[in-house]
Amino acid sequence: MGTAERRDAPEAGAAERPARIPDQVGPERGTPARTPGGERAGRQRAAYRPLWVEEPSRRRRMADPVRTAAVRAVLIIAVTLIQAMVAFLCTLAGSWAAFPMVISSVASTVVATWAVVDVWVTRQVWNQRYGVVSEPSSTARQLRRERRVARRRERTARRDQERIARRAGTKRLSHP
Repeated sequence: MGTAERRDAPEAGAAERPARIPDQVGPERGTPARTPGGERAGRQRAAYRPLWVEEPSRRRRMADPVRTAAVRAVLIIAVTLIQAMVAFLCTLAGSWAAFPMVISSVASTVVATWAVVDVWVTRQVWNQRYGVVSEPSSTARQLRRERRVARRRERTARRDQERIARRAGTKRLSHP
């Protein structure tokens, strides 16, 4: 679907947006059509159009624990970069704070690496616990299919046994 089709397609939030008047905009994008009130009236009407139209994202939203870990990692990395820059500038200036800043930058780099690994591990754990693998070659899907087939076999075998038992009871000479 192209941009023009998306803009004209009805959406859930269509009631919130003002209706588009066809004679507002000419054939070229953004040029006002000639109106009886002149060009100025066309521009005033066109000013009520929304600045942007929100479209649904193509990717799914990250899980809450993963997003939390990612935000934490970004903040730690930002602080680490600032510390490294301050340590570098202190070293160039020959300041007494250069040595403590270098040591803290090294420690902060270790913590930042740990934070990035934490994001990766949290994502893997979340996918393993809650993620659904929808590939046809998935082991989980294959196991479910095998269990389903086994249950069907059990049901049909049970029905056959019941049917045989009912037939055997009808051919008796006397009933109890």
